[in-house]
Amino acid sequence: MEVTKSKKFYKNKLTLGDVIIITIMVLLALLCVLPLINVIAASFSSPGALMRREVILLPVEFHTGAYADIMADGRFIRSLVWTAVLTVIVVAINLVMTVLAAFPLTYDSLKGRKFITFYFVLTMMFGAGIIPGFVLNRDLGLLNNPLVLIIPGSLSIFNLIIMRNFFLGIPESLKESAEIDGANPMTILFKIFVPLSLPSFATIGLWVAVGRWNGFQDALFFMARASEWHPIQLLLFNILQNNTTVDVADPGGIQAMPVGWGRVVENASIVVALAPILMVYPFIQKYFVKGATLGAVKG
Repeated sequence: MEVTKSKKFYKNKLTLGDVIIITIMVLLALLCVLPLINVIAASFSSPGALMRREVILLPVEFHTGAYADIMADGRFIRSLVWTAVLTVIVVAINLVMTVLAAFPLTYDSLKGRKFITFYFVLTMMFGAGIIPGFVLNRDLGLLNNPLVLIIPGSLSIFNLIIMRNFFLGIPESLKESAEIDGANPMTILFKIFVPLSLPSFATIGLWVAVGRWNGFQDALFFMARASEWHPIQLLLFNILQNNTTVDVADPGGIQAMPVGWGRVVENASIVVALAPILMVYPFIQKYFVKGATLGAVKG
């Protein structure tokens, strides 16, 4: 009995390595969370408090005027809604393209399977760059076209490999049994592979959604003359770079606004832009680790 207790105590005892790892993880978590808390506090603070640098982690002279101004700005709301629609479209297209590209690669009978896989992986090693991409999109008529935010990123090779490895982890006996019963490849895909691959779909969908929601460089390079199609992150980029301002709904105009009001609106804009993706993440977090792990089992 004493030996069992001592072994149990030894197993639960923290080592120096555990303490170091926990400390590092806590510090990294604080580095990620504290700036966000500061932005939220600044968005609910008065301009004077921001100018006096009194805002750290809690709002000073609490008010919600900045959020009221943002909600009254038609351009900001339009950009937010467009980004949400764009993210849903991009995630759907990516999942469809990834599944259709990954599933055939699970068949040993596919001629040229190794070459096709190598060809896919080769594109991860070499990129043409911004200028050739600009020329290609120009020749395809995609400049200042919202399709330029959808088509070029419709398939990620990294996600393709994750999905292919996940499919290879599904027991071969399930496929063989379905084939014996007369099922064709499309039936096997939608009746067996897709239902068993929901964790992988959630993981890849999360990566794609976060990447599209936070993306602004493609819009910055290829959508310069189509401001009505700018995603929310590009609008925020322009606001923070003082290229544009949020339209303040005030009859007195910008001159009637107190000094530092623009900084409050900027912080409120960041919070509003971050809120949707932060609200979605907890609902699919439980699939994240499982999907990423299972997709990395087989090579």
